[in-house]
Amino acid sequence: MYARVSVRALARSIPSKAIKTTPAPLAYSAKAFSTSALSMDSHKKKERVKVHFPGALDSHFSQVLEIREKMEPIDTFRVMDTDGKVLDKSLEPEVTEEFATKIYKDMLTLNVMDLILYEAQRQGRISFYMTNAGEEAYIGSAAALDPEDEIFGQYREAGTLLYRGFTLDQFMNQCYSNDMDLGKGRQMPVHYGSKALHFQTISSPLATQLPQASGAAYAIKRSGKKNCVMCYFGEGAASEGDFHAALNIAATTSCPVIFFCRNNGFAISTPANEQYKGDGIASRGVGYGMHTIRVDGNDVWAVYKATQEARKIAVEQHKPVLIEAMTYRVGHHSTSDDSSAYRSKKEVEDWKRHDNPMVRMRKWLESKGWWDEARENAHKSTQRTAVLKSFAAAEKRKKPAVSEMFNDVYDKLTPNLIEQKKELEELIKKYPAHYDTSNYAKEN
Repeated sequence: MYARVSVRALARSIPSKAIKTTPAPLAYSAKAFSTSALSMDSHKKKERVKVHFPGALDSHFSQVLEIREKMEPIDTFRVMDTDGKVLDKSLEPEVTEEFATKIYKDMLTLNVMDLILYEAQRQGRISFYMTNAGEEAYIGSAAALDPEDEIFGQYREAGTLLYRGFTLDQFMNQCYSNDMDLGKGRQMPVHYGSKALHFQTISSPLATQLPQASGAAYAIKRSGKKNCVMCYFGEGAASEGDFHAALNIAATTSCPVIFFCRNNGFAISTPANEQYKGDGIASRGVGYGMHTIRVDGNDVWAVYKATQEARKIAVEQHKPVLIEAMTYRVGHHSTSDDSSAYRSKKEVEDWKRHDNPMVRMRKWLESKGWWDEARENAHKSTQRTAVLKSFAAAEKRKKPAVSEMFNDVYDKLTPNLIEQKKELEELIKKYPAHYDTSNYAKEN
């Protein structure tokens, strides 16, 4: 049984100046808990003793009761303003014309490809698609990585693959799930993957790649390689349990992983202010005891610089880093979404006009004399022709061989799979009208 102690007796046992509430007093009787004018500043002047409990060794004992609801908001790092002007000359990127224009050209190519494939889905030629409009500046993060750093993507990282050398043919073959698709037709469109480019195949379920990234980073750490893992995800994925598990694993085992959150304002149709409270996603990194950066996600050079610094910490110190890139999704979540149902078209148009990552980068290049209208039009025209050519070729190819559904489940076909494969072959042979395989490639 618990002893019953009166509030009056409890009050007598606690010094009247021992408790301070922040930001509001506790909902107890004023007679029981009296606060004083003793400030935290004067309290800090006294000798402070660190706690000895193993759960929070950096804390100090205090005779002031402090109740916190919020911490100081984390600032958002930026290099350029919305007109592409560098705000602090010491942050002017020291890059070559070739390097800078490659990033911008890839941003333009991504836009062209998005437009064509989005329309292809609307015409029923592919089953699904997701565009990158409004978030193209994340390509700056790809430019800051080593080619052998492992990447775990979510849905909107086609630009990272493009930067690494994934060809237009490979993009189109994957979206059409044809016999040249590296994934052998086993994935939805935009679920890219490339072993050669160290890009793990995208998985549909939200946030599954986060704990996998922590595990891969731990393996890299044990191998002694001077590389890290980059894991991309949206702020919606940060509401999944896998997000918390992944960050805690990475922090406690000191894994060389960068968690790159594209906070684009909407988890499908749920706006950020309805999805979570507190200081965005960045505050969670601090809560898990890891280095954290909040960056202007529409600023290519800010993203590039933030990723550079994060990679140094991950590779040299074997510590995880969380980057929250603040941006805005201009397009629909996917071809299965109509964003006009949860936001106004005016809001979207305002973002396009006033804070466009493409415009920022183009103006910066023009200020250097590295870009102009003629180059813009020439590149768009060339890439549109190239995309349409790859698109047409991919559409004409056959689907992967039927036998591919049995391959790669195990290193070698197991007896039961061999039996199932044989049974299917007999059914196809016996009922050719019901099992038309003319549009499928022959088995190698």
